[in-house]
Amino acid sequence: MSVVFSAVSTVASGALSGAGGEMGRRTSERLYGLLSRARSEGSGEPGTAGAGPRPDGGDSWAPTLPVTDSEQREAARWLLEVARRSPEFAREVTEWVRDASWLAPRAVPAVAVGASRPQMLPPSTALFTDREDVTAAVTELLDGADRPQGAPAVAVLTGPGGIGKTAAAVNCAHVLRDRFPDGVLYVDLAGASVDTVLSPSDVLARFLERLGVPAGTVPGDEARQRDLYRDCTADRRMVVVLDNAYSEAQVMPLLPAAAGSLVLVTSRRRLDRLVAETGALHRTVAPLSLADSVSLLKRVVGRERPAAPDAVVRAVAEGTGGIPLALCTTGAGLAVREYLPWERVARQLSDRIHGQEEPAVQDGTLDGAPDGSSGGSGDRADPVRLAHDASYRELTPECASLYRAIAVWPWPTVTVPCAAHAAGVGESEARELLEQLARVHLLAEVGEERYRFHDIARAHARARAAAEDGHGRMAAAVRRVAVGQLRFAAGADFRVLPLRWRLGPAYAGLALPEHRPPGDGKRALEELRHERENLAAVVRAAEHHGFDDLVWQLCEAMWGLHLLLGFHAQWVDTHLRGVEAARRGADAFGDARAVGRMLVQLAFAYMGLGQADDAERVLAEAVAADEACGHHRGQASAVEALGLLLLKRWKYPEAQRCFEEARVILGRIRQGDDGWKDLPRALALLEHHTGRAQGKQRDFAAALVRLNDALARFRALPGGDPYNEGRVYMSLGETHLDAGDVDLALVCLDKAVEAMDTAGAGPQLADATELRARCHRRSDRPAQEAADLRTAAAHYEKGGDGRGLGRVRARLAELEG
Repeated sequence: MSVVFSAVSTVASGALSGAGGEMGRRTSERLYGLLSRARSEGSGEPGTAGAGPRPDGGDSWAPTLPVTDSEQREAARWLLEVARRSPEFAREVTEWVRDASWLAPRAVPAVAVGASRPQMLPPSTALFTDREDVTAAVTELLDGADRPQGAPAVAVLTGPGGIGKTAAAVNCAHVLRDRFPDGVLYVDLAGASVDTVLSPSDVLARFLERLGVPAGTVPGDEARQRDLYRDCTADRRMVVVLDNAYSEAQVMPLLPAAAGSLVLVTSRRRLDRLVAETGALHRTVAPLSLADSVSLLKRVVGRERPAAPDAVVRAVAEGTGGIPLALCTTGAGLAVREYLPWERVARQLSDRIHGQEEPAVQDGTLDGAPDGSSGGSGDRADPVRLAHDASYRELTPECASLYRAIAVWPWPTVTVPCAAHAAGVGESEARELLEQLARVHLLAEVGEERYRFHDIARAHARARAAAEDGHGRMAAAVRRVAVGQLRFAAGADFRVLPLRWRLGPAYAGLALPEHRPPGDGKRALEELRHERENLAAVVRAAEHHGFDDLVWQLCEAMWGLHLLLGFHAQWVDTHLRGVEAARRGADAFGDARAVGRMLVQLAFAYMGLGQADDAERVLAEAVAADEACGHHRGQASAVEALGLLLLKRWKYPEAQRCFEEARVILGRIRQGDDGWKDLPRALALLEHHTGRAQGKQRDFAAALVRLNDALARFRALPGGDPYNEGRVYMSLGETHLDAGDVDLALVCLDKAVEAMDTAGAGPQLADATELRARCHRRSDRPAQEAADLRTAAAHYEKGGDGRGLGRVRARLAELEG
């Protein structure tokens, strides 16, 4: 029962999210066929779960996609019950379960050839000082016999910001990494504030990719991500560093399953429940001793600078309070400014500590700050703030301006274009200024031309911006960044999906080059993925500052990213904001068409999470919104999307009616209206969808008419559309196969292979070849089947599709065994 139930659950969730691709869709439709046959071959009717009467009011029972746990268990029970009475049915169920097993996201064992061994640990700083006690305590934890069995070793380092928790954890991981051969996972959880924290789902998606799970197969919901993460880590000995955690709820889903792993957690907050539930080692990281502070300070300053009297060096070190961040910032200022006297720095720190000079940054939280940040802790003797004040005073005006401008929002990383837009300067100037800030430890370089503030440094910079620039200039910096990111995202999205229908002025004037480089779409998608966290942050920043026109356009520009790669938690978060921004804009004479557009995209995000009812609800809202504003193209798109959802849920008659309704709505578009140029392609797609819906209702004659009409329409498009021609040929092949005409199916699949090859659509080419092999199997032609399976394997291997490759290789092994 459990194996069949697991297969039903995998197929049903994949049907909504589309994670299994065309093979997942066909496996779902095969389940529909099995359940329909179970009804006709069994005695009595199945239970109500996953079943329903015909929507046309007839007496014939029709299954619906089992979404809930109870529906899936009922479907599995019914399959098994009929299989016990029918050997032939049992054979088909067994084959279906085997194929369904390949759709489940698979952990890549650490011992597998080519298994991913992630190395995400940042480099340990050459300036690391002291903290040997932390490594010694963790080593003792690993070697101790009294730690909990069957669970990873967990150590929690706590202390105030800037005290060196991250450096201690990273150094400890480097020292011990030889004991953990299967890799290191690292993430900054951004736990300085509840408004900046990363969600467990976001982190799990990132970890799963690094563990070898293809991005397109990562589950959308956190529970399934967590289960897969535990599968992936169950047989691995790894170090997992969870830096800057906000709460236990953020950490617990990220704990690996393997007892042989080590988890290092850093936080400014006491994580008592984590310690209690995991038996974690807890260490409070204290300030450095005066001797270690002097040692670190001298190492940061370097030997090139003339030595200062020991008493002066000690005075500077004392002024930093033994806080490593303050020591590094102060020392870096001395290192790069050869004419800055040690005595002057010591005097500044001493004067401010003793209240003889007003601090340059006033205490207090900036109203409306996204992370509740201020320039300091409320204590004018805060050594970190004093160090930042001293370094800030020595910046050039241009560098100080950029320092303030990039701190107006907690960007996950600051890139050169981001800094250039924020400060209103050219990229070459921004690049040089960022390097200057990194040299004085006000920024850290975390990747190629990617920088990050320590959040205390960002709080200081933001407070300076509030004091010197004011709200208006800060908001203008946010808008410049948002506009720049919108231009980047729209351009990349256009390269990813150049033929899709779009909304918004950001796409005006975009065109593909006549000689487009091969693989350009994949490169654009990778660019979007690399920048996705910053894009989500820009959406939140634009919303906070009331730039509603940019909020929904940014969401529109992320459509290709989310459609192809998922990241559903971020998708829902950004598009809920996009919906509200579009609604506010519509009320204030904005583009009313944006409301329906955002709702449609939000519905697809809900589909990816398996929330079919939410998807159906927002699609109904989208239809109403577009109808209210008279936007026929948007209304037709929303009705079409609703039909596609119903198609996924096996509600084929309702889906057909939606596609026919969408066709009627498109008929209202006149020359010059929005969507007029896209009309021929839109109608061709609807013909294709309708033919598929009719085929699944076994109205094969009508389905073939529609599909051939769709084929003719795609051929008639200027320049043709080989990709969609190939998809229609695939549907024709499937329809002939369902109707029992294998020979005609093969004719159509030959054409599909040819079309996909012309289109350069590698994954679809592999899929069409594999489906052709299935036809040969139906005709009992093992030699031809094996030949097609070998060709499909080559295509899957070239495209990096491990699941497809494993599936066809398993079938080849059966044939050759």
